[in-house]
Amino acid sequence: MTSSPASAAPAVPEPARALFPITRGRVKGYERAAVDSFLSHAREAFESPGHPSMTSGQIRAAAFPLARRGYEITSVDAALTRIEDAFARRERDAAIARVGTDVWIARTRRDAQTVLDRLQRPSRRRFQRTGALRYGYRIDEVDFVMNKLARYLETGSGATIEQVRGVAFRMQRGGYREVQVDAVLDAVVEIMLAVE
Repeated sequence: MTSSPASAAPAVPEPARALFPITRGRVKGYERAAVDSFLSHAREAFESPGHPSMTSGQIRAAAFPLARRGYEITSVDAALTRIEDAFARRERDAAIARVGTDVWIARTRRDAQTVLDRLQRPSRRRFQRTGALRYGYRIDEVDFVMNKLARYLETGSGATIEQVRGVAFRMQRGGYREVQVDAVLDAVVEIMLAVE
């Protein structure tokens, strides 16, 4: 057995390996510590199915502060999508085991009909509007997307879950209230996850 000389420099611990690519220069990304903490919590929650402390909806709603030398946003978002899908599958399987397939299908159809009823309102009147001096989502863009989603709910085609997750709207004064539009988009994602 050989020993290192007493004068040798102490070993410097290697920095923890980054989970995702890190932004450079002035480009900001998600704050690494916030993402690492969230993913650690998600892992614990997924590995303890008897005591779920996180849902697919919470994963979909996750938001992180921006920072220089943060994680690249697209890489983190892609990982969160995969994690959300895994949680949603587990939630669906647990619900089916609890209430049975017929009840699960009936609930999903009822939820889809509720959303479809909203989407079949006349254009430009589907959601509440912000005040004339406040910004909301652009009405024509939201109506265009909602028409596609209505077709999906009626026929099962014309939209994908990736498209719904990735939709973004420009802003206009007196536009649709963001919170209402976002709630419908979330509901459509949940319906899509339920029938996958």
